Amino acid sequence: MISTSRQAKLDLKISARAGRSHAPFLRKMLRRAHALLGSPLRELSVALVGDGRMSKLHERFMNDKCPTDVLSFALDHDLRGEVVSGEIVINVAQALRQARRRGIAVQNELLLYGLHGMLHLKGMDDRTDSQYRAMHRLEDRILTELGVGAVFSSSPKGPANSP
Repeated sequence: MISTSRQAKLDLKISARAGRSHAPFLRKMLRRAHALLGSPLRELSVALVGDGRMSKLHERFMNDKCPTDVLSFALDHDLRGEVVSGEIVINVAQALRQARRRGIAVQNELLLYGLHGMLHLKGMDDRTDSQYRAMHRLEDRILTELGVGAVFSSSPKGPANSP
């Protein structure tokens, strides 16, 4: 288990312009993932959007016009500098494409993106090859603990074009 004693109760809100039917699953599983992470995160907003909205956000905040799979934003920090409030934006259209490519349920791909965003809020990064591998190994380990199984490494075609 990954959890630590610093775990905070999570106030989780999910809004869905796309993929509304997946919100209950994500709410349940992201709460469980939060418990495993032992994160100080207390408030989390998750927005499920499509390619158009994600492209606008990606361009505004990352200077890239292409849609991406997930964006995370730290909104507030505690005295230690750790994120206690954040927002994650998940691209449902990208999840649908990747789930088809991997041959997995779209809700599991969405959960991967949500978990990926939570790990960014917890301070992890994936900019270097070693960080990328470590972050995705941890994602698959947590997803396995949640009973979903490895998602990132599940594709027979490999994990290319993933979060």
